[in-house]
Order: sequence, then C-alpha cells, then structure tokens
Amino acid sequence: MRVVLWLISLVTVAVLAVVGVGATGLMAFDNPFEAETTDRSGPALLVSIQDISEFHSAVGNFEVVLDVEKDVPYVPSILAGERSLFVAAGTVDAYVDFSGLSEGDLVLSEDGKSVEIRLPEPQLDEPNLDQDRTRLFSQERGVFDRVEDALSTPDQQEFYVLAEDKLTAAADESALRQQAEDNTKAMLVGFFKALDLTVTFVEDTSD
Repeated sequence: MRVVLWLISLVTVAVLAVVGVGATGLMAFDNPFEAETTDRSGPALLVSIQDISEFHSAVGNFEVVLDVEKDVPYVPSILAGERSLFVAAGTVDAYVDFSGLSEGDLVLSEDGKSVEIRLPEPQLDEPNLDQDRTRLFSQERGVFDRVEDALSTPDQQEFYVLAEDKLTAAADESALRQQAEDNTKAMLVGFFKALDLTVTFVEDTSD
C-alpha cells in the first residue's frame, strides 16, 4: 500500500512538473493575434528649394490654456453642450526681410569709412506649435455629444486654430519685434566692423 501511495505521489509531482513547464512555455510564446504595424508610406519628396533673405533674429516662447464652453439654449448641460480645456505651447519667430532693401536704404559714405542703413520693420512669422506640449487636457460633454463621439471622430482643429490666434496676438503685444530689431542691428554692426566700417541706422520717415 505504501508503495502504491509512493508511486501516486511520484506521478503527481511529475505531472505537475510537466504542466509547469508547459505553462511556462505557453507564456513565452508571442501572442499570435497581436496587431502588427506595417509602414507602406513612401519617402518624403523634395518639392522645391527657395532662397531666403530673412534674418530670424528673435524667437518667443508662448503658452496658452484655452477654456472653451459651448452651450445649447434651453437644454441642460448634462444633455448637450461641452466645456474643453486645451493646452497649447509654441514659438513665434521675429525676422527682418532684407529682400526689399533698395540703394537708398544702404548708403556708403564718400570717404568709405561708414555706412547708413535704413532697416525694414521686423515681421512676425506664423506660430509653430509644439506637438509634444499641445493637447486636449480635459473635456466635459453632454450625453448627446458623447453619443455623437461614439459615431464619429471628434475634430480638434478649431482648438489648434484658436491657439495659433492666441499665440499670434500675444507675440504682437510683446517686445519680440523690438528684440528682433536690436539683434539685427547688433549683427550688422559686427558684420561691418569686420570691414572697418562704422554703421549708422536711419529711421524710416516715409510714412
């Protein structure tokens, strides 16, 4: 009887060992139903090359938090409407475009020791949103709006457009243009100093 019990115990241990090895092997296998990503996109193509005559002399970093609420008249917000918090961050370049300079805007003195320059007004480039720092932070939507989301993909384009408008307005009210002008003047002073020329900047009085 003891021998029988000993054999049963031995067989049980063996079975458990085999099952354990089999389970470990199954866990090591890759999931055969795991989704695979295949990139069939073509390479990026060079469309054109353009010469530039702009000196980008200052960059402003801006952030904005959009708090946009949409209400449906006479309908409780729990049923329809939404409130969204959208965080956006990006940069705006300020530059001076030298392409419009004429002979009268850059005048060399008769003794060849100095030069007078009339600089164009600094311009602001379009905002460049940082995609890693720009996102929909939170959104509260009514029941009807959530049902609509289940049937279609919500469009966040309006938030990106509004964020760019806010960044443009902030850059326009900032000292970014003045900084660009100061940096451009400093660059030109250093450039002409290497040519043993003294620079004088003339204000534009055409307006």
